[in-house]
Amino acid sequence: MDDKEIMSRITELIDTEHELRGQLQRGELSSEQERERLRSTEEALDQCWDLLRQRRAKREFGESTEDATARPVSEVEGYQQLSLGGIRVPRAQAAAFLSSVSRK
Repeated sequence: MDDKEIMSRITELIDTEHELRGQLQRGELSSEQERERLRSTEEALDQCWDLLRQRRAKREFGESTEDATARPVSEVEGYQQLSLGGIRVPRAQAAAFLSSVSRK
């Protein structure tokens, strides 16, 4: 999948997310149905964004973008967004970093 295809998939998933929220507001979905479908959509979005970031990083450092692969949901969902330039790292590392910064 190239960057254009990934962006297209991201757009589709965002549209799905908006449609689900609209259906909930119109009473066409139970909140339980919406939560499950929304969770699945959000996980797929996180995977797509992660794959796109991997490809961009590989391109920046002269590596083949074809080596980038979608990571499992369990790994992608374990990331925490830091406010330091949008760096994404596993939660345990983020917690350790934030802890070390707060002690200074």
